[in-house]
Amino acid sequence: MALRGAGGGGAALCASGAGLAAAGRLAGAGSGCGAGAAAAAGCSASGLGAGLSLAAGAAAAARRAPSRTASARQPLRSIREIFYRFTLAGLLMLAGLVALGRLRRPAVWRFVVVQALCLFCLNFVGLYSATSLVPSGLVSVIFSLASIFNAVNARIFFGDGISRQTVLAGALGVAGLACLFWPDIDIQAGASTLRGIGWAVIGTLFFSWGNMASRQNARLGVTPVIANAWGMGIGAICLLGLLTVTGQPLVLPHGGLYWTALVYLAVAGSVLGFTAYLMLVGRIGSAKAGYATVLFPIVALTASTMFEGYEWSIMSVLGVVLAALGNVVMFLRR
Repeated sequence: MALRGAGGGGAALCASGAGLAAAGRLAGAGSGCGAGAAAAAGCSASGLGAGLSLAAGAAAAARRAPSRTASARQPLRSIREIFYRFTLAGLLMLAGLVALGRLRRPAVWRFVVVQALCLFCLNFVGLYSATSLVPSGLVSVIFSLASIFNAVNARIFFGDGISRQTVLAGALGVAGLACLFWPDIDIQAGASTLRGIGWAVIGTLFFSWGNMASRQNARLGVTPVIANAWGMGIGAICLLGLLTVTGQPLVLPHGGLYWTALVYLAVAGSVLGFTAYLMLVGRIGSAKAGYATVLFPIVALTASTMFEGYEWSIMSVLGVVLAALGNVVMFLRR
């Protein structure tokens, strides 16, 4: 499993669509989202769009270990980039709704706030903290448990049944990603590894709880568009509070590539990506929508194959087959 060229990680992140913020740093154009794996895994929590960067970051990490280590020491620096991203995304959504005359105040705020904290703040904190302690490939495998977490949480909060079909599909997806990222899952037992796994689980749990909050918002008549517009602003405020408490300076980076990446992440990865994903949650259910976290990395590795010469191994092919089989099982008509 190899990547050709020293700059492979940056190309894969760009090709995947949502990892462009990392490219600014890799290309020397600004502080970026953080190089390599830490940026990718943190950005992956954003759901439909930004999750694509996860696999590319993991693949790059196997050949760009120094970059991953350097960025791993600064998870809060990466969270600062997420603050910029959601500030811009929230402002764009609110301004767009005002311009269209469709901005509404939610009738019930509490689940909008819960969604904001879970999806636009705390899950990023968990995943960035995880990538500072364990390889991003392991984080991607844990994050792929979102479909199972969603099924369990839907049972707890909404009384939905947990079908054997959902459990089998989720297990196949996790096994597929484990095969896909096997070369990157190089860990040593120890307290830091356990903490990293714990942070990844916490980040994935927050992502799942955000899905549940979005579902409850829909029940209360608050659409994903309205909930996201206010929620991204609330999430940005919470991230600002975290950065203030930890003494992180807010220094705006320079460079056209960085700002291009930031705008892309705000519009495609946040405004469009989150909204599309949460609408999917409302239409097909949280468990089925959560299976998308298994499919994102496969799309990213396909882009990596096209743009940076990613070489497939027997294990990676087996991983794709298992993940595809899980997808078939998940959506089989019963």
